[in-house]
Amino acid sequence: MMSATSSRISTSFRSVKRRRVTNPIRARAESKPTEAAKFSSRWLVYLIASSQIPRTYVGVTTDFPRRLKQHNGELKGGAKASRAGRPWICACIVRGFENRSKACEFEFKWKSFSRKLPRKPKDGLSEDQGSLALLKHREAALGRVKCLLDCSHLQIEWHGI
Repeated sequence: MMSATSSRISTSFRSVKRRRVTNPIRARAESKPTEAAKFSSRWLVYLIASSQIPRTYVGVTTDFPRRLKQHNGELKGGAKASRAGRPWICACIVRGFENRSKACEFEFKWKSFSRKLPRKPKDGLSEDQGSLALLKHREAALGRVKCLLDCSHLQIEWHGI
């Protein structure tokens, strides 16, 4: 029990706090993320494709519509690497990352596999065919990432281009 003196002190000085007793079993249960919380994570990885040249860009964000406007120059803050291919359109969105760290790890692996996978020769391809070949290459790299990491909880949405 608290004495009258300590009660007066705690109301005068906020640094002295009353001890709260909690149920440890309930506290542990409330701290675990639910399945619904895993899917409602705001972090996502996206793939955008240039509508002008055969080029793609992979990035991480919590607000894709805002980020796409930045890449297209409508808002400040787009990546320097995406200036040349404006306007950009969405090719793929991967949702369901627990946190920024997991999203960045996935982005890094996707970019890494994209660089390492052998490319098919571009001889005689039109720009549209070149863009399609590039998207197929990114899709193959994504397949490698899915084999390496546990992606069962992720939602992968490809958008028609």
